[in-house]
Parts: sequence; C-alpha cells; structure tokens
Amino acid sequence: MSPELIGLIGIVVMLILIFCRMWVGFAMILVGFIGCWIIGGWLPIFNMAGTFGYANMSNYAMSCLPPFIYLGCLIYHTNLGADIFTAIRAWLAKLRGGLAIATVGACSIFAALCGDAPATAVTIGKLSFEEMKKHGYSEKLAACCSCAGGTIGVLIPPSIPFIIYGVMTEQSIGQLFMAGVIPGITQALFYVVAILIWCKIKPDIAPLAPSVPMRQKLKLSVGILPIVVILIIMFGGMFSGMFTPTEAGAFSVFATAIVALFMRRLDKNRFFASTKDAVMSSCMVFFIILGAFLFTRFIVLSNLALAAKSSLLYLNEVVGVSPTILVFLIVIIYLVIGYFFDTLAAVLLTVPIIFPIVTALGLNPVWWGVITIRVMQAGMISPPFGVNLFATAKAVKVPMNTLYKGMWPFIIADVAHVIMLVMLPGISLWFPRLLGMMK
Repeated sequence: MSPELIGLIGIVVMLILIFCRMWVGFAMILVGFIGCWIIGGWLPIFNMAGTFGYANMSNYAMSCLPPFIYLGCLIYHTNLGADIFTAIRAWLAKLRGGLAIATVGACSIFAALCGDAPATAVTIGKLSFEEMKKHGYSEKLAACCSCAGGTIGVLIPPSIPFIIYGVMTEQSIGQLFMAGVIPGITQALFYVVAILIWCKIKPDIAPLAPSVPMRQKLKLSVGILPIVVILIIMFGGMFSGMFTPTEAGAFSVFATAIVALFMRRLDKNRFFASTKDAVMSSCMVFFIILGAFLFTRFIVLSNLALAAKSSLLYLNEVVGVSPTILVFLIVIIYLVIGYFFDTLAAVLLTVPIIFPIVTALGLNPVWWGVITIRVMQAGMISPPFGVNLFATAKAVKVPMNTLYKGMWPFIIADVAHVIMLVMLPGISLWFPRLLGMMK
C-alpha cells in the first residue's frame, strides 16, 4: 500500500471518528500516531514521542493563547457584552434596521475580545433577539444578524485561529493580526449593507424603534468607555510595537478585571468561573494543537501534501489553469469544510495539506491566512451544517428552518466579500505595510 493511499485512509478514518463525536485532538493524535507507525515503524514514532510534545508546545508564540482565551471568558462572565449592545442600540434606534445593525456592531466588538464565533452569537444573540422581538422585528432578521455577526471577530485581532495559523506556518502573528483588521471591518460593513437592503425591500421586518434621549445615549456610551480604552491601548500597543501579542493579551486581562471590579461585575464566583473556563479551554486548545502537529507529521510522511501540490502545479503549469482559478477551487473546498468544523479545528486539519500548495503557487502566506479564516467563517453560517446556525438556534430557541431562510442575505454578503478579498489582496496587506511590518 502506497504512503499516499495510507494518508487518504487516515484522513477518512479521522473524519469518521470526529463525526462519531470523538474529541478532535484525540482523533488527530490517534490517527497521526498509528499512521506514522504504519509508514515509518515503531522505533521512529516512539523516539519522536519522547520529545514531540515539548518540542512543539514550547514555542513562544503559544504563550499568546491563554491570555486571549482568559480575556474572552472574563468578558463573557462579567456581562460586559450586554453594555456594548445597549450603547450601540441607543445611537441607532431611529434607523430602520438599527437594532440589527447594532447587533452586528456589538458582535464585532465582543468577538474581537472573545475570539470565538459561536460564543459571540450566543451571548449577543440572547440579548439582542428579545430586544428586537419586543420592537416587532422579524424572527429571521433578529436571529440571523447575531448568527452572522458572531463570525466577524475571528478576523479582528486578537484572533486565536490567526495565532494557530501563524505557529503552524511560521508566519508573524503580528502581521496576521494587522492583516485581519481591514477585512474584519469591511465584513461588518457588508453585513450592514445587507441589512439595509433587506429592510428597504421589506420594511415590515424592521419597524422603527422609539428614539432614545441624548442624555441616555451619553450615559450608556460612558458605560462602555473603559472597554473602548482597553481596546485602543491593546491595539495601539501592538500596532506601535510597544506590546508583543502575548503582552497585549496579559494587559487586556488585567485591565478588564480592574474595570469589572470597579463596575461590581466581578465577584468571587464569576472570577472562579472565568478562570475555570479559561483553564479548560486553554487545555483543550493545546491538546488539539498537539494533535494537529502529530497529524501534520503523518501527512508529511505520507507524501499526501506533496502529491496534492504536484497535482495543482500540473494544472497551473501544464494545463494552464490560472492561480486565481485554483485559489477559488481551494476556497470552495474550505467553504464545504467550514460547514462541519469550527474555524480552529478546520485550520488545524487543512493547513498541513493546503499551505505547501499556496507557497508553491507564489501566493502571499499572510494574505492566504486571511482568506483561510474568512472562508471558514462563511461556512459556519451556511446551511445546512454551519456551526453557528446550531449554536444560535439553541440559544434563542428558533426553528432551524427560520435560520435557513433568513441567512441568505448574509451569505450573499459573504460571497461578495470573499471575492473582493481574493481579487484585491492589497485590502488585507495594506495595513501591515502601512505600519512597516512587511514589504
């Protein structure tokens, strides 16, 4: 049996194990270990097992993960996300569809702090859905805007999938963070345009809400000022080079805890709940990463990545298929993968195979990181298996059919946004170049 065939069988077995609800990390470790043994024998795999964990997990870039995970848990348990939505809602109340746009804005800010799409959709969705229903909004719009908005923060730093992508491909995490800023902002703008067009075509889905007095608007805005200041200092520190990503994460956790204490949102129970969730999530992520590194080793030994690269290069150099067409082909594959896996798991599963192809085609690896994360996000809200769809349906208690029908304006926005990012790489690379982080 050829190594390539063993590699294909290993991927199929791993997917079956995952769909049977085995932990993603354990499935990758199991398949990777057995696959390496079949191809290389017992002695090499046991020699590697003795040093493999430390050799891969001692990378300094890995220290970014726990602070940002802790930050997301802290924001979630102290209910600071609710303040963000309430403040934005007050300013947009008089605009038709303003509550839905406020939901997208709140999701953008909260997800940038939390870094997890399903958690953002659930947290903001529970609050915004009831508020929109109270003002006569359609269930489809009320549920779908938070479902789609939850994906935005995976692009806007700090982003855990960007950290993982950077570690696996040996790219600068700072460059990846900065490359995601403009695409994240434009994604939110595309969603806002989709909501405005939808409300223009069908005004009855979003009745005008009563206006909020200016004094109340200012009072609510002051309430989120500390969070805005934390974001400005965190991003400004990373932009200027004053903070490394790890230092920015540590500062954000400390500053957020102080703000929550001052606002009387952080008591003993919430502190322990945040810490417990952060430790459990960090351990889970590190376990998945360790599995991904072992699975990557198996893919390398099987020559599967080399075979895939050779096939696409043949299409490019001999058949004459342009790199742009090949990129869109890979994008479609990524979109399908995004139906079934969250962004982190999908990145870990696909990067070992796809990244060598990208570099062989001469594509910018930082730009490709943005495309990878962006397309995975689109898959998370696409029927029938998008992860965010199930999380939102459970959180706000709406039928899946309602989400399937209402998600199409956001999917169309996603398609247009992905096409723009693929055709215009400068949108992703302009900001890190402006900051002098890359040429």
